[in-house]
Amino acid sequence: MLKIAITLPDAIDGEVATIRQLLADGIDIVHLRKPEAGIDYCRMLLEQLTAVERAQIVVHDYYVLYEEFMLRGVHQNKNIGHLPDGYRGSRTRSCHSFEEVLRYKEESDYLFLSPIFDSISKRGYRSAFSHEELQRAADTGIIDNRVVALGGVTYDKIAYLESLHFGGVAMSGALWTTHTLK
Repeated sequence: MLKIAITLPDAIDGEVATIRQLLADGIDIVHLRKPEAGIDYCRMLLEQLTAVERAQIVVHDYYVLYEEFMLRGVHQNKNIGHLPDGYRGSRTRSCHSFEEVLRYKEESDYLFLSPIFDSISKRGYRSAFSHEELQRAADTGIIDNRVVALGGVTYDKIAYLESLHFGGVAMSGALWTTHTLK
């Protein structure tokens, strides 16, 4: 199962060391999502990572960093609606309904579906799906190896998410607010 870390939106002291530790501890991909920190902070952070570490980074918001640092890919969102012709990196996107998953699955390497559980890092961001809805989506193939669970995901919930056929888990609050790495 793919394990993905998503950064917090603002600048964090010691973030380069934390990213290195996450990757060393088994995180497969880090999504660099820094809308509150800005492109200059992201550039400074990426300059401190090795080429091998940068190859495990998917960038949000600042497409230019993908090409500048030869990153793994780009996460499409409101700031990056379309990727240019010839783009060869990983394509990811966030979805908040099963309909969105069905709409974007074919054009994406993987999709985040959220919020699966109550968010740890976003107060008041409550789970959007019941167990029965998730089970139906798994039984009908909506949830599969290209759908990544996001929202309130902690290590103790991974087995449950695997049973629903999620292809991966994405964590933010569980990693960054506690700095507990396993």
